[in-house]
Amino acid sequence: MEEFDDNIELQDENGLYEHHRIVVDRGQEMMRLDKYLQMRLEGISRNKIQMASRADCVLVNDKPEKPSYRVKPLDVITVLLPEPPHEIELVPEDVPFKIVYEDDYVVVVDKQPGLVVHPGVGNFHGTLLNGLLFKYQGVTGIDGEPVIPRLVHRIDKDTSGLLLVAKNEMAQASLAKQFFVHSVERKYNALVWGDFNEDDGTIDGNLGRSPKDRRVMCVYPNDESLPPEEQRGKHAVTHYHVLERFGYVTLVECVLETGRTHQIRAHMRHIGHPLFNDAAYGGNEILKGTTFSKYRQFIDNCFALMPRQALHALVLGFEHPATHEHLHFESPMPDDMSAVLEKWRTYARSSIAVGI
Repeated sequence: MEEFDDNIELQDENGLYEHHRIVVDRGQEMMRLDKYLQMRLEGISRNKIQMASRADCVLVNDKPEKPSYRVKPLDVITVLLPEPPHEIELVPEDVPFKIVYEDDYVVVVDKQPGLVVHPGVGNFHGTLLNGLLFKYQGVTGIDGEPVIPRLVHRIDKDTSGLLLVAKNEMAQASLAKQFFVHSVERKYNALVWGDFNEDDGTIDGNLGRSPKDRRVMCVYPNDESLPPEEQRGKHAVTHYHVLERFGYVTLVECVLETGRTHQIRAHMRHIGHPLFNDAAYGGNEILKGTTFSKYRQFIDNCFALMPRQALHALVLGFEHPATHEHLHFESPMPDDMSAVLEKWRTYARSSIAVGI
């Protein structure tokens, strides 16, 4: 039988989604869509396929279809499946975290800096997901099934701010699609090295792992003449707006059009403005300023106040998976970043006063 399968790729919304594209064989007999996909997608339950279909995450010839749709030869089926990593056994642990909103379908967490979101190499315990599993162990959800918290995106360990979690498969599928099509509203505040000539800008550059250090991301050219599968790195777009200028550093608001790993951190370094105290991307050195010893001491004091990159997930907006209401949340600036910003305001005022 002739095969027409296209690529099966793991989407880089922090590695949480699988995107499948299947062209049905010419000789395929008519069959229910959910049954056909269960047969074609190894290890995926029929229930998971049905949940994805109800969330409009299963398209046939670019149209959402129900599980009962009858598959025909040469139909083009695209499927988006949220698929959390399985390489580590997850155990409930009493890890403290702050919830700012919760209902039967979703949880919005305001993550403190230093908290890892998901277990991985070097951080097998004490993560947010361990804490979520602890909180909901023994709890039954609105669908009558045990509540199993499901990540739909991530933020870095040392980034603070808002994170969205699904409480059941239906919510997970709906939110996964919103992240996949980039309809989720996300704004970040970042303190970066250097000043800007303009107040607004856009960074459009593919992101991929550095060949020299797999822990960091590099920016690669976006060659529009090449098909997506031949591009180096994955498409990434960040919009920024200057909020406050301090001379040697600048507070900017970043709006994500895509959501790649380390997107803001890598994009800002690419344009010559690494995040303040971002060790992985070179921001933990004095990149702008004077040679005075008092200035060096001032920077060291700032680094000590905020021993992490200056990045905060300020705004999160999305469509509720059940009510379809638009929900919008904002997180106040965390204490460490607020303290550093206030020190820079004081320094900038004193520098102007003495004519530096």
